[in-house]
Amino acid sequence: MPKIDEIEDTPNPNAKKFILKEPLTWGITRSFDNSGEAQSDPLAEALFEIEYVTNVFYVDRWITVTQDGRADWPELLRTLAVPIRAAPAADAHSAQLASAAAGDALLDLSPEDRQRLELISELLDREIRPYLQGDGGDLHVLGLEGNRLTVHYQGACGSCPSSMSGTLVAIENLVRSIEPDLEVLAI
Repeated sequence: MPKIDEIEDTPNPNAKKFILKEPLTWGITRSFDNSGEAQSDPLAEALFEIEYVTNVFYVDRWITVTQDGRADWPELLRTLAVPIRAAPAADAHSAQLASAAAGDALLDLSPEDRQRLELISELLDREIRPYLQGDGGDLHVLGLEGNRLTVHYQGACGSCPSSMSGTLVAIENLVRSIEPDLEVLAI
């Protein structure tokens, strides 16, 4: 059962980031945009049962919960803390699942596109993800097709106005240092 160490504001006024003393996963990112997606995840399912919750995102030792903007944060935080504290901590099996999932994403790509995506991912891991994760979110690469890189913002970044404007432009400019014709599309 993870204990909450700290609760942080994010750049998105409708999202809060819970820092935990124990991990929920070992490197496996869990992101849910609605209760239907959360049916296979007991923690996310419990959080979506709470009125006003619109997004749940967690990985390792932190979880970000986004609300619809109508809830009073102090009251909502007390309610959210109950299922977060009741969630089981990560187990060793998480690491195996993470490495299997990472391998599956590359199976459909040609060797050339695999290499391109690996270079792009290394750049994103180094220059973008630490900042997004620090703000309670992340970026998931959905695919690479021709000169189009498709990404999906997660957690606090998913509904943050600056993600879809400034951050997306910064990401596109960064990846263009590798491939000048690359277009980045957020879904």
